[in-house]
Amino acid sequence: MQRIVVPGEKLVNTPIRIENTISDKNGTYACVLGYFDEEHKTVIPLEGLWQPRHGDSVIGIVEEEKANIYVINLNSPYKGLALTKFIDTDLSVGDIVSATVKELEKGGTVMLLKPMKLNGGKLMAVSSSKIPRIIGKGNSMLKQIMDGTKTTISVGLNGVIWLKGGNIDLATDAILKIQDEAHTHGLTERIKTMLGADPSNQVK
Repeated sequence: MQRIVVPGEKLVNTPIRIENTISDKNGTYACVLGYFDEEHKTVIPLEGLWQPRHGDSVIGIVEEEKANIYVINLNSPYKGLALTKFIDTDLSVGDIVSATVKELEKGGTVMLLKPMKLNGGKLMAVSSSKIPRIIGKGNSMLKQIMDGTKTTISVGLNGVIWLKGGNIDLATDAILKIQDEAHTHGLTERIKTMLGADPSNQVK
């Protein structure tokens, strides 16, 4: 029998080793959104779900400010937390920030390091599974978009992208095209053609 589970949900009352879970003396808990196969004791993540790992670069929005913690919305089942004592600048609810994942804790909480405010700009969300293709080998695809649109772009592995300046509309269209056609041959050339379609590359 399979059932859908969410991060932090207890799967069994004993600590056992299962991929995509964490455990303590009281039981074993899912750390992804996925299907739990009770018979075979396996957790299968739903396709495209970002699974936080130490060192991941992410982008989110400050959702709440508590006594010594900022709560950051990561557009995922995971909630980001950043301790104020490790932050050099003041943040406010609604601020866009980039940060680095320190660790994933029980209950689907992601501890974040070095949150940095991103001023202005625009956010867009894409499938996290397509992020490697959007970045490209050695940042080649991302650099091509930035060079072709004069837009500053920061990519979060959680599937959130921040864009500022230049031809944001064209940059957005290029990113969406990569997401939709990531599996197809010749994509790099098609993006190159798309970015060069307007000789003036007029900034919007």
